[in-house]
Amino acid sequence: MAVLGQKRYILATLAILLSFLFLLQISRGPNSQHTTISELYQSVQELRFSDSDSGDAKRPQSGHTENHDIYLDSDLPSHIQLPPKETRANATLVFLCRNDDLSGVVSTIQQVEDRFNRKFGYPWVLLNDEPFTDYFKGRVSVLTDAPMTFGLVPREHWVQPDWIDESKAESARRMMRMQGVVYGDSVSYRNMCRFNSGFFFKHELLQPFRYYWRVEPGIKLYCDLDYDPFVFMEKNKKTYGFTITFDEIPKTVPTLWDSVKEFIQEHPEYIDKNNAMDYLSEDHGMTWNLCHFWSNFEIADMDFWRGEAYQAFFDFLEAKGGFYYERWGDAPVHSIAAALFQPKDRIHFFSDIGYRHDPFQHCPRGYAEWQRGKCACDRHDTFDYAGQSCLWRFEDLFYMERRNETGA
Repeated sequence: MAVLGQKRYILATLAILLSFLFLLQISRGPNSQHTTISELYQSVQELRFSDSDSGDAKRPQSGHTENHDIYLDSDLPSHIQLPPKETRANATLVFLCRNDDLSGVVSTIQQVEDRFNRKFGYPWVLLNDEPFTDYFKGRVSVLTDAPMTFGLVPREHWVQPDWIDESKAESARRMMRMQGVVYGDSVSYRNMCRFNSGFFFKHELLQPFRYYWRVEPGIKLYCDLDYDPFVFMEKNKKTYGFTITFDEIPKTVPTLWDSVKEFIQEHPEYIDKNNAMDYLSEDHGMTWNLCHFWSNFEIADMDFWRGEAYQAFFDFLEAKGGFYYERWGDAPVHSIAAALFQPKDRIHFFSDIGYRHDPFQHCPRGYAEWQRGKCACDRHDTFDYAGQSCLWRFEDLFYMERRNETGA
């Protein structure tokens, strides 16, 4: 009824304006009518599209907008009540996406907001290798009351470096295409893996933040999250959090472990004595079992990536060219670093966060956990102990430790 009354008020106002303009035209002459009516129509359209309740944002006619739009907590509507800043961690939600991902982006943001962020109000940072359009920004910004920032990835952080031998890289892509490797012939995918491995945390819009939650278009978040995972990470000194872990495709990383062993030999000072090598290898590091954490979901500490050990590690791998001569992914690169350069107890399995990124999903298995989260997934349909899953290897790290402590 309130909306109907508002519409009647607007129509009455327009009728008065039109009557006034009609009388005005008589005094101004016939040549002035078109200009005045056009100006009125434009004003009404601007009023319509500036109304937050009027539907989709206006699609831009041409061009792009500024690289960044930043909305601070102080800009939020007065009725929005967020947790006090002192109770929140220094954290953000990070989204690497493109304009043509819009449908999946809208779905993801809506789910993350509904299941978690509407209660906590953490800011969003959306990054793109091309400028976001006004239409894209208008569509996604209405989905949250939290601050939202849009940024452009620097060209030097995204494109294939000039020093890469393109003929060698093209030959590798052609071979992977023939072998049917997923994204095997994609340069763009390699750009993304390299960016996520070594550059996203250097972006200017992420410099104020320490923790991040990475999300991707089209994911599903199945359960309510009534506690703050960022505060959990901070209070428990966790550095890396995951939900799904499994084997990497061997054809994408034929020389990655050789490069890792070479780095370890050159820099033994970076290897933590309480590391998680046994998650990565059954023979104390001689070979890699291909286990890694699936990085399309990760809640992690950017100070770890910004640290000396990881920076040296990434620079070493970068110089090998394996992101382009093979198809090294950010998931194994992050996983190997998280497993070797810190104590293993800083890695956390978020068993209570129901999550899906096609074709795999994790659903809380315990009934109490599943019920508490109001989870929409089938708790018996989870990748946790499927054939390719490495979760049991991760859990064994702590099972054996507990047995040794208790003498059982």
